[in-house]
Amino acid sequence: MRKIVFILASVVVSVVVLAVAVGDVPLDGVGERISSADPVWLVLLAFIIVAGLAARGMRWQALLGWKLTFAQSFHSSNVMFMLNFLPLRVGEVARAALATRYNVPFVSAATGVLVERLIDTVLVVVILSFSLARVPQAPEIATTSATLFGAGALIAFVVLLVLARFPAAAERLLDIVEGIFPLVKRLPLRRILHDILLGLEPLTHLRGAFAILGWTVIGWIFSFSGYYALQRAFDLPPIDMWLNSLLSVCLIALSIAIPTTIAQVGPFQAAARVGGEALGLSAADALSLGILYHVMTFVVYSTLGVIGLIVLGVSLGDVTGRNKAKPESPAIDPAR
Repeated sequence: MRKIVFILASVVVSVVVLAVAVGDVPLDGVGERISSADPVWLVLLAFIIVAGLAARGMRWQALLGWKLTFAQSFHSSNVMFMLNFLPLRVGEVARAALATRYNVPFVSAATGVLVERLIDTVLVVVILSFSLARVPQAPEIATTSATLFGAGALIAFVVLLVLARFPAAAERLLDIVEGIFPLVKRLPLRRILHDILLGLEPLTHLRGAFAILGWTVIGWIFSFSGYYALQRAFDLPPIDMWLNSLLSVCLIALSIAIPTTIAQVGPFQAAARVGGEALGLSAADALSLGILYHVMTFVVYSTLGVIGLIVLGVSLGDVTGRNKAKPESPAIDPAR
């Protein structure tokens, strides 16, 4: 029953947000713009999306201490991205479950997912604050707030890295906090802190930090480049396309973190419209970019996700938990 209620809520959220995003935009004009997109740039966009997924596969491999081959990491990540179009972002759990097929403890994989999201969030917030500061029409209070928030996120991440390097200091700090605020003891902060610091541990070593942060940056460069390529597919008025790529992709990344949507429809298009209009695009142009970018990512993610299921030798039931029996080893080992 709860599942049905959640799905219905997801449908409502997607419909309402999408209605707000497209309500005052002539859809026939949007259709004409999308149909006029240059297919050469769209093909390039598809290749850039694949390259970005490969970079994220490399990062997942590094986060798990290279216990997976690149093929295993790449295909597992693609399955995750495909399933994340479903409500509740079930792809995160599925990828952690897939990692256990290669002798990675579920807790290690789950903390890896948590740290991956933490790193991405910090980077997105920092780049968003940088982008907003360069939007000509942005209110000063918005740019100041974004800058402070970005700086705060970066400082908090550095503090967590230091605590991961010195876990005993983290325990003492938590003891102090619990001594000052006894009610805090009722919260599972110690377990949460332990999981986060465990996931951050690979970043405390030079090789791990270089690989994880390096592939993170490369992956996001591909994301921004893909949106830039998409803009080149349209006959847009002269705007700063790179700035729009940074702003719109960051807004989209934050918007799709909402778990109660169907295939990320609604928030995705609304975020693209906000970003484009902030830099002078018409609502129709900005919305066209959002719709086509969403379609392209959906097609590429779904295609590679299905390929991932086939190569890894698993079914949707295996990775979503519908099948009770779980094989101890994959039917096809891509490392062979």
